[in-house]
Amino acid sequence: MTVTRTHDVIVLGTGAAGLVAAIAAYDGGADVGIYEKAEHVGGTAAWSGGMVWMPDNPHMPALGVSDSSDEALTYIRSLTHDLVDDTVLESFVHHGPEVISWLEEHTPVLFKIIENFPDYHPTHPGAKENGGRTLMCPMFPFADLGAWADRVWVGHQLPVNISLDETTFGEGASQGPSAEDLAVRKATDARGTGQALVGALLKGCLDRGLFPYTNSPARSLIVRDGRVVGVRFDSDAGDSDSNNVEVHARRGVVLATGGFEQNKEMVRSFLRGPLERPVSVPTNTGDGLKMAMRIGAGLGNMREAWWAPTIDVDRPGLGRVPYLVNGERSHPHSIMVNRAGRRFANESANYNAFGAAFHYLDVSTYDYSNHPAWLLFDDYYMQKFGLAGYFPPAALPDWILTADSIDVLAKTIDVPVDELEATVRRWNTHAVDGNDPDFGRGESTLDQWWGDREVGAVSAANVAPLDTAPYYAVQVRSGALGTKGGPRTDPNGRVLDVDGAEIPGLYAAGNVMASAMGMTYGGAGGTLGPALVFGWLAGRDAASR
Repeated sequence: MTVTRTHDVIVLGTGAAGLVAAIAAYDGGADVGIYEKAEHVGGTAAWSGGMVWMPDNPHMPALGVSDSSDEALTYIRSLTHDLVDDTVLESFVHHGPEVISWLEEHTPVLFKIIENFPDYHPTHPGAKENGGRTLMCPMFPFADLGAWADRVWVGHQLPVNISLDETTFGEGASQGPSAEDLAVRKATDARGTGQALVGALLKGCLDRGLFPYTNSPARSLIVRDGRVVGVRFDSDAGDSDSNNVEVHARRGVVLATGGFEQNKEMVRSFLRGPLERPVSVPTNTGDGLKMAMRIGAGLGNMREAWWAPTIDVDRPGLGRVPYLVNGERSHPHSIMVNRAGRRFANESANYNAFGAAFHYLDVSTYDYSNHPAWLLFDDYYMQKFGLAGYFPPAALPDWILTADSIDVLAKTIDVPVDELEATVRRWNTHAVDGNDPDFGRGESTLDQWWGDREVGAVSAANVAPLDTAPYYAVQVRSGALGTKGGPRTDPNGRVLDVDGAEIPGLYAAGNVMASAMGMTYGGAGGTLGPALVFGWLAGRDAASR
């Protein structure tokens, strides 16, 4: 039996892009149906730090920070190597401030600037070296969501009852909330980071009577006379008695289904280099991309992802999972080496840019010589910073290797002893004075942001010798927060076909679309900024059709 239902606008996916698209379409006068493949809602946005990179945002003047769309475009263009559609990039930059104001006026979402957080390439023209473009959401009470509070994805990277600015992902703090503050938060289940963003957006949907249909994986798009008019689903889509459900759309379908990083075949086919550890919800298997490809969508930016170095850690109830290594590799008393026992990059560089180091192909060995790599650190580091939630004197987990000397550590991780000893010796010689003549670590404001804040805004926040035994090592692999290639769109999020013509009735937003950012990551929140903007543009345009 085929079950049919009809909406004006169908939104596939409940991450940040999908939830914003649904709200924008509803406020544009459309009857909206939101459909989610998983049992839980929120997508990878709910797992994230929840930062939103938005140039020229309306909170900047209050802090005395000036910005303009021209400055932002100059900055992004300096990084993209002419690999993006400039009209789509301009649409993101020009509409971004309006989207932030609209969300704060029409939904429970609130933002504040993470002060002094530098752009990820602070020395490039148009960059904001002293911050202003990165926003975060304050704590949001999940008690306001009722039964939906337990239906939001919760990741393993960050605790939920903590604000972003209390973590090393936010303002570099190493201390969480006090026991008293934590008790108050738990009384209302107040959550921070990506949970706060998704929770507020979900509340905005629920307030409008927009209740997502979960456990509803879409199978294909329905096309009539060249126009997308609906979606076929493999499972209930709100009707548990049928496995053959058609949902029709009078005005349009918005794809907000996330990337394809969890689809090994697609990763192998499209990405530019190794991706071993996706740090995202497991349902991001390229469903929206495949649906768009079947009807002739043109593709863009397919080789790119939001790259991130990861380590494998143990989490109770989850086993061994990938963990994004961010501030951890920026702290002093640490370096990263490849299989030859040599440093190969500025360890404190932003995580997306660091992906390029993992993708370096040695033309002689025809191998990725820097992947996997090893993060090395000494006992000073361990005692002061711990690693990924582990702190002494707890029993050392088996994902951290240790030795009493550098030569024994080299044998333990199977790298050449003489090379590793020479690498550490050279590092220590210069690190005494806070210098890194090889890769300039510690020289930029971004490096220092992620480093040891107690040292101050100097290179020593990142650079210090490995000189306190015992020594430790953790293997580092290429990971990603998500992919950033997919259907090409116009500046309103309308999907284009292989000839560049609009596919009527089809939109894309978030990680399913060809990203406006191309190969780069402008600053913290560079994933969610475009997701919010193009979700808003797509939902609004679909409602107007």
